[in-house]
Amino acid sequence: MNKKIAISKLKYSGMSAQKVRLVADMIRNSDANEALNMLTFVQKYAAKPIAKALKSAIANATNNHEMDKKKLVISKLTVDEAPTLKRYRIASRHGPQERLKRSSHITVELTEK
Repeated sequence: MNKKIAISKLKYSGMSAQKVRLVADMIRNSDANEALNMLTFVQKYAAKPIAKALKSAIANATNNHEMDKKKLVISKLTVDEAPTLKRYRIASRHGPQERLKRSSHITVELTEK
């Protein structure tokens, strides 16, 4: 039996992977529609890019793989670190101070129940 998998990737999201994982842990292994509902009420800024990737995965599942939207389940949700931008700012009496601008990659995989 070939199990269909719909994948969506959001690369170079502008926040650290640690912050995004806090929200990702809440919706992992749940229904796709239920997870979208939960993300609308979460008071974290990281909910926005995860919802974007989830909506894209749902669209991929319905349009490309002819899967039923009501039966979709999040089978895999990973948040990986992306390259870190290093910026410098002059601090008083100390010279340059390094600022790390972190980013992340979000991957969502959906399957049918």
